[in-house]
Amino acid sequence: MTSFLQISGLTKSFGSLKLFEDISFGISQGDKIGLIAANGSGKSTLLNIIAGNEDYEQGAVVFRSDLRVGYLEQEPRFEAGASVWQAMKAPADRELEARQILTRLNVDPEQQVDALSGGLRKRIALARALVSEPELIILDEPTNHLDIEMIEWLEAYLARPGISLLVVTHDRYFLDRVCNRIMELDKRYIYMYKGNYAYFLEKRRERTEALSAESDRAANLLRKELEWMRRQPQARATKAKARIEAFYELESKAQRQDSRTAIRLETSAAYIGNKIFTAQQISKQFGSTVITDNFNYTFARYEKLGIVGNNGTGKSTFIKMLLGEVAPDSGHFDVGETIRFGYYSQDGIVFDEQVKVIEVVRDIAEYVELNGANLSASQLLNRFLFPPDRQHDYVFRLSGGEKRRLYLCTILMRNPNFLVLDEPTNDLDIVTLNILEDYLAAFRGCLIVISHDRYFTDRVVDHLLVFHGQGAIQDFPGNYSQYRLWREEQPQASRGNSAAKDKAPTASERSPKPAVAKRKLSFKEQREYRELEAQIPELEAEKAQLEAQLNSGTLPPAELISNSQRVAALIDEIDSKSMRWLELAELQ
Repeated sequence: MTSFLQISGLTKSFGSLKLFEDISFGISQGDKIGLIAANGSGKSTLLNIIAGNEDYEQGAVVFRSDLRVGYLEQEPRFEAGASVWQAMKAPADRELEARQILTRLNVDPEQQVDALSGGLRKRIALARALVSEPELIILDEPTNHLDIEMIEWLEAYLARPGISLLVVTHDRYFLDRVCNRIMELDKRYIYMYKGNYAYFLEKRRERTEALSAESDRAANLLRKELEWMRRQPQARATKAKARIEAFYELESKAQRQDSRTAIRLETSAAYIGNKIFTAQQISKQFGSTVITDNFNYTFARYEKLGIVGNNGTGKSTFIKMLLGEVAPDSGHFDVGETIRFGYYSQDGIVFDEQVKVIEVVRDIAEYVELNGANLSASQLLNRFLFPPDRQHDYVFRLSGGEKRRLYLCTILMRNPNFLVLDEPTNDLDIVTLNILEDYLAAFRGCLIVISHDRYFTDRVVDHLLVFHGQGAIQDFPGNYSQYRLWREEQPQASRGNSAAKDKAPTASERSPKPAVAKRKLSFKEQREYRELEAQIPELEAEKAQLEAQLNSGTLPPAELISNSQRVAALIDEIDSKSMRWLELAELQ
């Protein structure tokens, strides 16, 4: 297999912070490598070094002669005054494909780049990297600022056999569907796994368990060696020096245990009453773009709602109306008196770059009451994955993901009982996402999440509002993967009616319609509809509890079999009841 790139003995530091040391790996033709690491570990720095945009202390970066490389950096740069088409720099024989890619990414080639948002600029840079006829494509967080349809198109594009790839992304479904190798940068070292993301999870667990056992053995030996070290005189013989060197290696092994397994994110939600909010006849329009059209909704206590849809369909505007930041054209939101919102905006927050991390938290509160414990600012930051040495760094030294995590800390430390998270996964590493997902799954409050991260959405929400555009909003009782399967089945159900299917809906046809003539629900159907709304979440909760027991590895064989059978039955029952609920919801 042809070698494209060879990295040998690479070392990089920023002051006293060593990002990676003596790392080596190669990329060959056909490799599709996903690079995974914690925020601040040097993922983007490594890509910049490979692209020739950053120097390093020692090592070698050797490309195959005349290799064509496409690079999407985290913060793309363009020439001032250029149009989108000029910025693309598409080869003459690739103009048609360039325009097709821009269309897929919903970018107008005649716009001026300077006038566009950061998200649109990132999409232009992605398109530019794809059409430059590269043999190797290097991508830094390519799915940020893409909607789900764009991400699924990009997955199909990059999964083609003729493309070699090195990508940094937190999108776990993307890693699983596109990559054939996973490379982990952990504690300054590189670990390579030959397989997709699911395979990586299995093998990484085996590695960390072996590492934990090794560090436990090393810790026991370390105690004995430490006593010997303390007894040594200042003048050490050659024989003693060998033992001293072995001691330091032993000390390194004892400290190498994966500390992330012990990290947890705990906060407590303030009391929340039965009344959450109702949306009554909400209408909003910008020019010819309809956001909502007489939208009504009653939000339930402890509800966890995901909002999905293409860019520009009004998802962020909807939650800004709920929060009172944008006024609807007509209608109103009636919000309960006990509601305490915590809002995580996709725009983030602008920190003072010249203050220390701990001062950001102290400016809000010196101490925080969480789960009955009175935590200092330092203790709180430790729970948000900022160790003491990192707490006293200046904000400008933080990576983009670390700044997002600090922003999340400033929101959750106020103990909100209703979280509104707008694209919370952008720039967060997978470790932080796993911790955040566990936290949200156990959160005793209400939740609305706007996210293009399908894995994240699947884990934390129990149903969706799907924004189809021009005021058409669909309430779906399930997560994104369930919605996607349901959507894929619809053409089969309506086969033979292609003319009706392909016709664009008029304003009066925007909401999904039943196949039969529309009628009102009977009294019996209304009662069935309410019962299904209560039953489906209960069945989902029972399924989740049984799955947790099955994954625990502690069940006796008989109970393991019975629980497995019950889960299979629950899946069928949930699917059946969900489809019936949809039928009734359409009539409703």
